[in-house]
This record gives sequence, C-alpha cells and structure tokens, in this order.
Amino acid sequence: MAANYPHPVIAKEGWPFLALSVAASLAVGYFFGWGWSVPLWVIALFILQFFRDPAREVPTDPLAVVSPADGRVVVVGKERDPYRNCDAIKISVFMNVFNVHSNRSPVDGIVSEVVYHHGAFFNAALDKASIENERNALLITTSSGREITCVQVAGLIARRILCYVGAGASLVRGQRYGFIRFGSRVDVYLPLDAEPRAAIGDKVFASETVLAKLSGRG
Repeated sequence: MAANYPHPVIAKEGWPFLALSVAASLAVGYFFGWGWSVPLWVIALFILQFFRDPAREVPTDPLAVVSPADGRVVVVGKERDPYRNCDAIKISVFMNVFNVHSNRSPVDGIVSEVVYHHGAFFNAALDKASIENERNALLITTSSGREITCVQVAGLIARRILCYVGAGASLVRGQRYGFIRFGSRVDVYLPLDAEPRAAIGDKVFASETVLAKLSGRG
C-alpha cells in the first residue's frame, strides 16, 4: 500500500529553501548575466534533490519493521536500549546528503513518549553519535504490546531535527513523522526476538525496505 503523505515529490520543509535559491538565481541572472547565476542554479538543484520526498509502497505484512529512513545500514546487533533500559536488537541507518531525509514510522503503534536530548554533532556514521549527538526518540508500542524505539540522530552537518508527533499519537507503518536536515542517522531498537532482515552495508529505502520481522507473540 502507498504511504499516506500529503506532500509528495518535494518535502514541505524544502519549499522555503527552494524558493529562495531560485529567486536568487533569477535575480543574479537578470541583473548580472546568466553566466554568473550558474553556481546558484547548481545550489538550487542540490536543494531540490535533497528535499525530494517521493511516495512509497509499504509492505502489508503486519509483523514487518520497515526502514524509517533512506540510507545505508551501519549497525545490526544486540545493544542496550538507553530509553527503555533493556537489551534490544539495534539497527541503524545512516543518511548522507544525497539521501531522502524524511523519516517514516517503522511500525503501526501508539507513541507512548517522546524524548529529546541536546548534544554534539559528530559524524552520524560513528557509533558514538547514538549517545552523544543531538537526538529525538519516539517510544512506540504496537497493538500486540511490542515496544519499539525509533531515534532521530543529528549528524556532522545536520543542525535541526524536526518531529511532528507527540505522546499519544497513533502511527501507521510508512507514515511520515519527521525530517532531519543535511546528513544524519536513525536508530531502531527492537525486541530481542525480532528477526533482522538487513545487514551492515545494505542500501535501504524508507517505508519500503523491511529491516526486521517481529515475532508473532504478544
């Protein structure tokens, strides 16, 4: 099924940047010559590709945990979930500046808590980014009682995490809930009996790629 998102193709966060870059390109071209405006048009094209946000097809398997972001898998393994203080399966997706940067819910569920931390801006591909960088965590509980934690992590260049849901919000898999500007990472903490379907180095796509499957038990 297609993800329910009212602003396909270009993310709403990008329109002010795109409008400003195009206006600047037109102004420089008109007043100083179109040759001088070429660098600004290149910047406008970069902004256009960065804020692209295409519609996605979401797997229908109710046990599927889909990727919350486009990018490359950099972590798959057992680690401590620092938000729930329990052992978990952690899968991390690193987004570079050329990836789509909208964030989608990995599962159907209710947001029980949102936890934001100020922090540093280390390279988001590094493991320490998960605990030292600026980050925003959604603690999600599925209808069967499974607890999932999904964490937006700012990166070296990213300077703003946007999250549009709060505690009590109901999410469906593939639903857009946030955005991180200019290079970042998303960590997903899953129950220990979840079965990873992604490996380190895999290229993944938000809403479409299955990162793991939850067990059928409640």
